[in-house]
Amino acid sequence: MDFANTTVLDSERLERLLLRHTAPYRHDRLIVRVRRSRGADFSGACYYATSRIFVNLGSRNQYPYLLATHIARSQSNATHWWRESFRVLVADAYLLVLFVYLHELFHYLVKAAGRNTRRKEAMCDRFATRVLVDAYGCPVLDARGRPAPRSRWDIQDLHAFVAAAPKTSDAPVRVARAARVARPIPVRILGAARGDKEAALKPRAPRAGLPDSRALQAGAKSLAESGQLLLPFWGDEV
Repeated sequence: MDFANTTVLDSERLERLLLRHTAPYRHDRLIVRVRRSRGADFSGACYYATSRIFVNLGSRNQYPYLLATHIARSQSNATHWWRESFRVLVADAYLLVLFVYLHELFHYLVKAAGRNTRRKEAMCDRFATRVLVDAYGCPVLDARGRPAPRSRWDIQDLHAFVAAAPKTSDAPVRVARAARVARPIPVRILGAARGDKEAALKPRAPRAGLPDSRALQAGAKSLAESGQLLLPFWGDEV
């Protein structure tokens, strides 16, 4: 996620909050900007083509903030339809930003899943409300200020609706190449009889008629003792 915040809220805390509740959906191409609102208490926007989400937060809001939503089930009769106004009591500015962000994120996920993006406001509000209720205990109140039963607003499987949206587990994983292991180099000893490799490792006997190295050293030593030969250094022998 490409994240930036220009409000008085702590940027690191805000980014961690948004990332926590973006999971399990991919966000590597998502650009999120949290900034100060010009006049409204809050607002948000999602731009599909550029994968951008904007959250605008008013600086004069009083908290706890009573947030009106569209989460209630719609009702209708023969001539018209209506929806009761349910409100969520938001504890602080961080949770208000989270609500607006999640609302816009669900718009983004609907598009990423290949769904029709029209008339999804109620679903987006329910997606955000569910997080605030489950993770932070924000109460949901009906139009009379009484606690609203969850069965009256949590009426859809929203994750199933956007199941086709890319998830972090779908991202390609680069596998590091395994370290090269030294291969044993076969050694072939020329002259060894087939099936008798041990014999090839034994020192060869001197050829007939030729003195071996020990005999040569003894002869040179005797000449040196008689003064006829200057003896070089022979290992441990001097």
